[in-house]
Amino acid sequence: MARYTGPACRLCRRLGEKLMLKGERCTTQKCALERRRLPPGQQRLQRRRRRMSDRGVQLMEKQKARRSYGIMERQFRRHFAEAERSPGITGENLLRILEMRLDNVVYRLGFADSRRQARQIVRHGHISLNGRKTDIPSCAVKAGDVIAWNQKSTGTEYYKMMVERIDDKVIPGWLSLDRDNLAGSVVTPPARSDVEIKLDDKSIVEYYSR
Repeated sequence: MARYTGPACRLCRRLGEKLMLKGERCTTQKCALERRRLPPGQQRLQRRRRRMSDRGVQLMEKQKARRSYGIMERQFRRHFAEAERSPGITGENLLRILEMRLDNVVYRLGFADSRRQARQIVRHGHISLNGRKTDIPSCAVKAGDVIAWNQKSTGTEYYKMMVERIDDKVIPGWLSLDRDNLAGSVVTPPARSDVEIKLDDKSIVEYYSR
C-alpha cells in the first residue's frame, strides 16, 4: 500500500501551517515550523516566489486536507467521488467522510496523539470495531459503532500509559468515551463545526470541479 514515508515536518513547512502530524511535539519549540518558517528547498529562491494564483490556493487546500488525514491522492479522489454522490453539500460530505475514518476516530477519542500514530495502532491490530478486530485504518464507521481496544492489547505499556493520560483528553461531542474501559462509540455523524482542522472545503470542491 502506498504511503508517504518522508519527514512529517517537511509537509507542514511546505504548506506553512501546523498539521499536528507529531502530536504534542507540534505544540512545543521543537516544532520545525517554529524554528524554520521558510518552505523547504533552496533558500536563495524564496524571495522569487510570486503571489499564489486561485488555482494554487485550491491545490494548497486540497493538499492540506490530504496531508492532515494522511491519505494518498487516489484514495482522496475516491472519498471526493463518494461525497459528490451523497445528498447534501459536497464539501461538508467530504469532511464528514474523512472524519469518520476509523484512524481519525481513534485519534479523536484520544487513543493516539496524532492521526499517524492512530493509523499505526489500527494497522497493528490493537483496535476492535463492534467487537471484531480490524486493521483497516480507512474503514468507515457509522453512528452506533463501538471502538475499543482488543483484550490482548490491554497489557501493553502503551495502553497503560493511555489509561493514565486519558482524563486530559478532550473528546468531541459527536463521540462518546467510557474512560474507565477505554471504549468509545459514535453518537452521531460529525457536523461541519466539529472538524478541528481549518479547511476551506469550497476550494477543494472547486479544485476537482475544473
